[in-house]
Amino acid sequence: MNDLIQTIALYALPVVFAITLHEAAHGYVARAFGDPTAAQAGRITLNPIRHIDPVGTILVPLGILLMSKLFGGPAMLFGWAKPVPVDWGRLRRPKRDMLWVAAAGPAANLFMAILWAISLRLIHEGGGQGGFWFDMALVGIQINLVLMALNLLPLPPLDGGRIVFSLLPSRLAWQYQRIEPYGLMIVIVLLATGVLWTLMQPVMALGRAVVSWFL
Repeated sequence: MNDLIQTIALYALPVVFAITLHEAAHGYVARAFGDPTAAQAGRITLNPIRHIDPVGTILVPLGILLMSKLFGGPAMLFGWAKPVPVDWGRLRRPKRDMLWVAAAGPAANLFMAILWAISLRLIHEGGGQGGFWFDMALVGIQINLVLMALNLLPLPPLDGGRIVFSLLPSRLAWQYQRIEPYGLMIVIVLLATGVLWTLMQPVMALGRAVVSWFL
């Protein structure tokens, strides 16, 4: 039980910050491109309470941690926050600007992974290797790279799906968008079969290569 509590304490801060900044970044970039919806809803904030989804942010990651401890598997977290409201029609150039709004979330996660890497380096140089904060920095890097890779999967409504929609010619884009009602179901099936992590590995490898520059 103590081991589980320590694991929860280790993951809680990185998970909350990763999800909070990811969602706030979407709203901030949407406002910069003409859509104030998220700002009007009070969602361009670093207050995690405004972004937490009780199921996706707390229960699902906690359940995965608990199962990994009970059965000895790796703690590969999966979860989500309340989506930031974006009115795509209020963007100045909706189809083009969608790319930047969607990319802002994964970019925020890469930025946070770099910050955790810098923290890890500073802790290491200060002689603190293997302690609680050192381990938290390692978790922070991993969590943010996982969220970045997950959200860049080319499936609507994930950010990667929005990016693909923005890049495709209009006719193909609208045909591609028909996948959206099934997108999360596809992700869950991929997660259950173990294929999801395989698909995420190339992006995670790229992220680790970038982060390694700061270690």
